[in-house]
Amino acid sequence: MTPLILSEPDLRARVPLDLAAIDVVEAAFARLAGGGVVMPPVLSMHLPQVNGEVDVKTAYVPGLQGFAVKISPGFFDNPGRGLPSTSGLMVVLDALTGRVRAVLLDNGYLTDIRTAAAGGVAARHLARPDATRAAIFGAGMQARLQLQALRLVRPLTHAVIWARDAARAQALARELDSPDCRVTATADPAEAAGQAHIIVTTTPATQPILQADWLRPGQHVTAMGSDQPGKAELHPDCLARADLYVADRTSQTRLMGELRAAISAGTMPDGEHPELGQIIARTHPGRQSPDQITICDLTGTGVQDTAIATHALDAFSKDDPNA
Repeated sequence: MTPLILSEPDLRARVPLDLAAIDVVEAAFARLAGGGVVMPPVLSMHLPQVNGEVDVKTAYVPGLQGFAVKISPGFFDNPGRGLPSTSGLMVVLDALTGRVRAVLLDNGYLTDIRTAAAGGVAARHLARPDATRAAIFGAGMQARLQLQALRLVRPLTHAVIWARDAARAQALARELDSPDCRVTATADPAEAAGQAHIIVTTTPATQPILQADWLRPGQHVTAMGSDQPGKAELHPDCLARADLYVADRTSQTRLMGELRAAISAGTMPDGEHPELGQIIARTHPGRQSPDQITICDLTGTGVQDTAIATHALDAFSKDDPNA
């Protein structure tokens, strides 16, 4: 069988960020909590000389016909070269034979979609149902997509964007502003956080950009930028301030997520913490009251990659049953 080769335009045409994408990522987290998933630690290579990194992620998920192996580079000086920060590809192997089923030359697109979908899943299960105001920290692709995902799962009417580059924040706010969801920019991160019911941090920051004393009762925070041991977006006190801390995978967040910095600072114990899949599967309670502060620490998991890759192949098969 000749492997299917799909290009970025093929995938963009068939795999939008919609409720279906959020649902498949949600199901993947639930399967991770249910056991039987084989997901090795992330192979991560940090390249400080070129302000870059490369991650390799994979997971075998029982019940799916294939599993993905993803190579994901992030080179953060690329925007100055007129190039996107992220790129990469996924190889999908047959779950029964191990043979290559497909090569997805997505150039990082599927990673963007599954990352944003995970933010939607976190908000769906941890943010207040009546949340109408969001704050997005960052002004890149994930800032744009995270706001889009939030609007799919919560009735947002207002959003504010903060970024270290104020001009980029203003430009993104103008682009995303609409009559049904007003989007503005601010140069004051404390102001952005104080106005929000949901806060999403989307940056490659190595020093905290969100402070604990900015948090207010009832808020939900999704931190998704800390996917390398040297990164941190939340001050360690934020995790101590929260009523509920949730990891995508505790074994990862204690090594490379916000939990790592909090353990190092002594503000959180190095023990077991609830995972997002457990909240979805209802084997661990999620938000218990409207006034709780909740934090979800997303470092990116291989089950998300396998889920979005198989979702992409399913979408392509519907268009081309002979594929």
